[in-house]
Order: sequence, then C-alpha cells, then structure tokens
Amino acid sequence: MSEIYISKEKFPEVVGQLMSHGRVYGPVFQGQYHEFARLDKPEDIDLSFQNTRLSPKDFFHPHSERMFTYSLAKDDPERCILKEAPKDYSTKVVLGIRPCDAKAFQLDDRNFDTETIKDPWWVQRRKSTILVGLACNSPCSTCFCTSMDTGPFDASGLDVLMVDVGDGYVARSVTEKGRECISSIKGVQTVPAQAAEKEGQLKKTAEESMGKVLDMKPIYEKKTLELFHDPLWEEVHFSCINCGTCTFACPTCWCFDIQDEVQGDSGDRLRLWDSCMFPLFTFHGSGHNPRSQKIQRVRQRFMHKLKYYPEKYGNGPACVGCGRCVKACPVNIDIRHVARLMSTSCSCPA
Repeated sequence: MSEIYISKEKFPEVVGQLMSHGRVYGPVFQGQYHEFARLDKPEDIDLSFQNTRLSPKDFFHPHSERMFTYSLAKDDPERCILKEAPKDYSTKVVLGIRPCDAKAFQLDDRNFDTETIKDPWWVQRRKSTILVGLACNSPCSTCFCTSMDTGPFDASGLDVLMVDVGDGYVARSVTEKGRECISSIKGVQTVPAQAAEKEGQLKKTAEESMGKVLDMKPIYEKKTLELFHDPLWEEVHFSCINCGTCTFACPTCWCFDIQDEVQGDSGDRLRLWDSCMFPLFTFHGSGHNPRSQKIQRVRQRFMHKLKYYPEKYGNGPACVGCGRCVKACPVNIDIRHVARLMSTSCSCPA
C-alpha cells in the first residue's frame, strides 16, 4: 500500500494534476446541497461537506440512460433493428466519495456483475473509474454505518482513501488502480508521524460518535415468514405516502424500468430508475398486481434490505447506513426504528 501526504495548500495543484489526465468529479456545492459534478477547475471541489444529497451511484447506473436506438422508417433496410447507443468509458476519477457510498457499489455488484449475470455498461464504467474516498471525521446524526458492516474509515470499496488530518490529507492506496493514481502525483511528501497518529485518533472518535446503533443478529435469526406476517408493518406503513424518495436517495437501490420513446420515425429504448414503492412497479400485463397495497410495498422495501438480501447472500444487509433515507423522508420514517422493531417484535399469533 503506497501512501502520501498532501498539504491543503498543495491540494488544488494535485487536483489540477488529476484533471490533466482525464475527467475528475467531486462534491460541489450547488444551490442548497452538495452534489457530485465534473470539476471545471480545482477550486470547485468542496471537501467540507458531510454528505451529498444523492449518492454517486449515477456514475455507474444513470438515472436515465439511452440503451438502444432504432428506426421505424418504412424505407430503412435496418428498420426495427436495435443499435446500442454510444457510451463513454473513458477513465474518470471520483474524488471525495464517502466510504459508505463506495461500499454500496460492492453490494450493487450483486445485481450488475456476477458470474452468471453481467451488465456490460455497469462493468465497463466500474473498470474505468478510480474511486478516491474521503473518510468521515464527523458523521451525520443520521449515519449508522458502523451497524451495517462498514464504517467512516472503511477503505474496502475504494481505490484510495484520504483522511483529513487538519493541515492536509493522508492518502493511501487500496488497489492497484489506486497505487498507480497516487504514483502519478508529483511534488507531494511522505506521511509525517504526527499525521499518522492523528489519523488513528480521528478514526476512533468518528466510530465512537455513532457506536453500535443496531444489532442485526436478531433479525437474521428470526424466521422469514414470522417477520413477513408480523403486525409491526401496520405501524410502519401508516404514514408512508409511497413517494419513492427513500429509494431514489439510497445508494443500494438498483431497480429500473425500461421504456420506449418514439418521435416520428426514430425510437429510443431507455433505462430509468424505478422504485418498489410505486404502485405500478409490480403491475403485471394481465392486470394483476401482487403488491397492490401500500403495506405490501413498505414491507418489501425493509424486508429486502434487512432480511431477504442478507439471508440470500450471507454478507450483511443491503444497506450501508448513509442515513439519506432518514433525512429525505417527508413523513419521518426512520430505517433504524424499523430495524429495532424487526429485532424486538414478537412473532405474530398462529
């Protein structure tokens, strides 16, 4: 693992070096929120943020994406033949991503990149992207990543992890891509002993600020059907308005819909984010809807993240504890409260 120290005075120059090699994205303050955007100049990046409003999953799974194009012209010999829309797989650096968001990509890989199923666009974008993370020294009050098998200094999903130690950043490579990225940076220094010592203190403080908010073991040990039929869902779903905000803000929600749009003799096949909270999400062509009621959709969301996924894959929940859904929910539904209910509720009567 290679490591360097970048003083804050030197940091804009380092960002400029990265920009000279390709596209660089980072957190930028836009309107009332921080969002990931392409940097036009080094000074655009703002690493004083706590978290972005939306996760950066859009880099690999765009909110809307043209998949194929086709012609409907009667005189076109290639009429109705789908042609893949052009994609850009050039190398890019995502600078300042939080460890929870990088961890989420590893969970999303279960849907887009497995031995049996590979989404070629997801896979290529992942390969051409370098993730340079920024550890969380001051987690939000809504964060609970330490309960979700990750943490504010977790480097497992990153290529490089940076830590703000006051006057500068300690940057350590995690993967070969990260090592090459760090090696390309000129004019930086080795990590001072005091910086490495402070890094350990910051990690301890950040983790202790959240503690162990949730114990997931009782949920894993409960029988699936007992949780499925538990009366707790009557309480949980009551205030939900099925707006889907939680799923759009979530870094581990990957559901999408495919639609065709036609104008004149030209057509596009599009892939768009979808949400299990929407009534039409499970609507069949026959007219049947297996989750036509709100309580069924709310139960599906939490059961999938906290029970179905860990039960199927055995590698923890489909949640990284970023807390975005807690912040964004207009009716104050808190996934931490739901998880506690799932952990402590009694089995429903036979």
